[in-house]
Amino acid sequence: MDLGLSEEQEMLKTTARDFLERECPKSLVRDMMQDERGYTTELWHRMAELGWMELVIPERYGGIGGSFLDLVVLLGEMGRACLPGPFFSTVVLGGLVILAAGTEEQKQELLPKIAAGKIILTLALMEPNARYDASGVRTNATADKDEFVINGTKLFVENAHIADYVICVARTVKTKVPEQGLTLFLVDCKSTGIKCTLLKTLAADKQCELVLEDVRVPQKNVLGEPDQGWAVLEKVLEQATVAKCAEMVGGAEATLEMTLDYAKERVQFGRPIGSFQAIQHHCGNMATDISGARFVTYKAAWMVTEGLPASIEVAIAKIQTGHAYQRATILGHQIFGAVGFCMDHDMHLYYRRAKAGEIVFGDGDFYREKIAQELGL
Repeated sequence: MDLGLSEEQEMLKTTARDFLERECPKSLVRDMMQDERGYTTELWHRMAELGWMELVIPERYGGIGGSFLDLVVLLGEMGRACLPGPFFSTVVLGGLVILAAGTEEQKQELLPKIAAGKIILTLALMEPNARYDASGVRTNATADKDEFVINGTKLFVENAHIADYVICVARTVKTKVPEQGLTLFLVDCKSTGIKCTLLKTLAADKQCELVLEDVRVPQKNVLGEPDQGWAVLEKVLEQATVAKCAEMVGGAEATLEMTLDYAKERVQFGRPIGSFQAIQHHCGNMATDISGARFVTYKAAWMVTEGLPASIEVAIAKIQTGHAYQRATILGHQIFGAVGFCMDHDMHLYYRRAKAGEIVFGDGDFYREKIAQELGL
């Protein structure tokens, strides 16, 4: 059984790590936490030149035509570097939806622009009720001649303040079955009636409240079939969840490496602290958790890439990865001691992302319930 990466994936991983170590130092990460935009156009354009935005876009739309598993490899390195910016929202939350649901005309129009790094996209799903399932969508869209009029409030919309388009999930038909009657709309962020407010978050990432009041969207901007949007979104959310797990695994691996280096170098009582059993056990637990998270993440990624049913595997990956990343940063903080809590230290960057990542697309309890449902309970 071969659990290794292909030669091309190893090359992608190495190239991405070298590039991000050089172009995305932690000083830039801290600067972007304070910067309202949250990214630099220089780094964004360099990433586009490397072909990262076009990685999973088919060649006929200006992309490379790589696999979802290739994207997972790249995202692991981005998580390791704490990369700021709209890559995830544009490529994963935007590009994958358009690939799955867009018309040929929409794909021809938007995918080459994504591939070239010319536009930024995001997805607006969650609302004040804080649910990631279909029953949480209360934003409504009403047909009016050749347009739809959207009203509602979306929360934690990633990079909405810098996006060119937002894919908005809205209810077009009220039914007893929450998964029915939902439609995906490609909304121009310059449309009248949109109010975007940047939120303060634990990870200092760029999450927004998006209020839509009588926002008019032409029918041609519907993605997929009207009233049938959840089937598409459910698949993309599986991909996005695995993609977030890959980011988290990369961050957890960086946390372990940083902690191991410190445990070998830090001398106390005349010996490196890594020689003490308590420290060794902490590091052993970190390595065990991260190894399990890496395995279940790549298993889920492979199944998703192959088009296999993967609901349980995706749920397991999210639970395990959320736990592993948080535990790694908590144990890392214990080993570093007080210095790890200083804002100038890198450990808190990973801790913040571990806490934020655990709840993105649903927390552990949300996925435990999904597993129980899949098991027939």
